[in-house]
Amino acid sequence: MPSRDVVAVGSAVIDHLYTLSNLPEPDGGAFVRDHTTDVGGVAANVAAGLAELGDETGVISRVGADTAAEITDDLQARGIDCSRIRSGSEESSYTLVLRGQGGERMIIAGGQSVPNLRLNDHDITYASDAEVVFTSAYAPDAAVSKLVNACERGNISTLVFDLAGPLSELEGRGTAPSPIDRVLSAVDLFVVGEVAARSYFGGGVEDAVTALARRAVPRAAVTQGENGACLIDGDAVTEVPAFDVNTEDTTGAGDVFTAGLIHTWLLDTDSMREAGQFAAAAAALSCTADHARGRLPTDADVREFLSNH
Repeated sequence: MPSRDVVAVGSAVIDHLYTLSNLPEPDGGAFVRDHTTDVGGVAANVAAGLAELGDETGVISRVGADTAAEITDDLQARGIDCSRIRSGSEESSYTLVLRGQGGERMIIAGGQSVPNLRLNDHDITYASDAEVVFTSAYAPDAAVSKLVNACERGNISTLVFDLAGPLSELEGRGTAPSPIDRVLSAVDLFVVGEVAARSYFGGGVEDAVTALARRAVPRAAVTQGENGACLIDGDAVTEVPAFDVNTEDTTGAGDVFTAGLIHTWLLDTDSMREAGQFAAAAAALSCTADHARGRLPTDADVREFLSNH
């Protein structure tokens, strides 16, 4: 039996969230109406979402010494194993989330601790002992390549990869297109947002779906925010609409959607449509509070929401 359900590999960072008077145009300006900080990062967010859904999770990441205690204390309080989070002397990775009054956002990342993440044999053993391993393009190529190697050797049975951002953004994070090409040959579930899909596949959602089907990716999800998502399972494709809720903040909703898919589609035996509806409902609930993890729903929360919609 696996010692845990999911190990998430990649970014665990400090989010700096700024609510602005407006999102500025080029050469324009804005006024900060509110500023808060929270623990974030795709790997940390997906692990936190899964932990709230009731799954045993762990995180492999690299953090700066100045943020190590804050990040690990937060994740451990959520029941997440942090034994494979290490700290270094370099600048901590961070995210600036700029939010306008209407909820529109800009996300800016910096810092070197996550790009410096390298996996050793103990990390691979730790990851291989999980039922599912999640990573994203926000983890550097060197780390993702080691996970793909472990998949090819049969040590990792199920790999989930989130493209996470456009190629122009990923270059500074240590991620290039060619390793992503290799990931597609090993991944069991590939998740990509609409903007990242346009950057990598060179077209819209339909082009991404066609490309993923052509490359025979077993399962995939192309997310479109308020326009829902398109799921692929072999030759089958289904569209999953988003739920209409009173939205406070959409930050992190995509990570909750991914957590919902892993929870139902990979760790459980829900159908593609059922898993998509669960993930969409979980993401919708997460949008009803401020910040990426302001409201991480439980399994019971999501199923009650679905029973009423």
